[in-house]
Amino acid sequence: MKLATYKNGSRDGKLVVVSRDLSNCVTVTSIAPTLQFALDNWSETSPKLESVYSALNEGKASDIFEFEQTLCMSPLPRAYQWADGSAYVNHVELVRKARGAELPESFWTDPLMYQGGSDSFIGPRDDIPLGSESWGIDFEAEIAVITDDMPMGSSPEQAADHIKLLMLVNDVSLRGLIPGELAKGFGFFQSKPSSAFSPVAVTPDELGSDWKGGKVHLPLLSTLNGELFGKPDAEVDMTFDFPTIVSHAAKTRPIGAGTIVGSGTVSNKLDGGPGKHVSDGGKGYSCIAEIRMIETINSGAPQTSFMKFGDRISIEMQDKDGLSIFGRIDQEVVEYKGA
Repeated sequence: MKLATYKNGSRDGKLVVVSRDLSNCVTVTSIAPTLQFALDNWSETSPKLESVYSALNEGKASDIFEFEQTLCMSPLPRAYQWADGSAYVNHVELVRKARGAELPESFWTDPLMYQGGSDSFIGPRDDIPLGSESWGIDFEAEIAVITDDMPMGSSPEQAADHIKLLMLVNDVSLRGLIPGELAKGFGFFQSKPSSAFSPVAVTPDELGSDWKGGKVHLPLLSTLNGELFGKPDAEVDMTFDFPTIVSHAAKTRPIGAGTIVGSGTVSNKLDGGPGKHVSDGGKGYSCIAEIRMIETINSGAPQTSFMKFGDRISIEMQDKDGLSIFGRIDQEVVEYKGA
């Protein structure tokens, strides 16, 4: 099943069911006015939504209309919780290596996670407004899952049953602000502005055999200013699968319906070492910071600049037939002029 949230002038939009090929959709406000409502009542709403989805794909649903990704908000325009993990330890290792720091052994067994702002997600085709290029503007291409209600202390096996939907993420990061914030010892805040999620959220079964072992077995494509920047395989070098990081989030607290848990930046190694740019035959990168780290390691200083006003980032995942699964995040960085 594929679900999206259309803009309708309200803060939370309206829920639509989207066809498998992303061509058409149906409004389902009589079943669930919003995605959060659907998740709050998942056992009752999901069978009804699945029925509409089947009818839509067969061309038998009522009031079918063309699906427009430009009209989408993030599937959850705001959420009770957005917890971003760092399941790809290769990415963390590179970050630390670039600044001459050793990677603690515990990072391979105990997932990293931070709690991000979740009250103002950006739409997948909306501009990214920011105050200064000096902040070190970066994208981070990730995968995320959405859960229903989950008890505290749930094991990874139990957590797997609570993963209801998957999305893609652009976790916007301000690299120039991160060091100062982390130096305070209290974590990210200003350095992590509003994130954006893919136009469509999908149930795991939509991925078929490409959802296996709690991982997505497909490349994640990032295109920066029209040029392919990264195509890492999402299952490769994923140290912690989704059930593990969702279980980690629930260690000391229950998880409420509509909680979003991110994978962190998707990152691949190459022959046991740092990855290479796509143009050099590698899988490329899911953020600018990673290529800057590798440039620093190799030559002592980064050469690639962070994003400027007017730059555009696109993030997408295609199935083995080349068809888009989640729709496309496609955003331009613009200067924020004030309210």
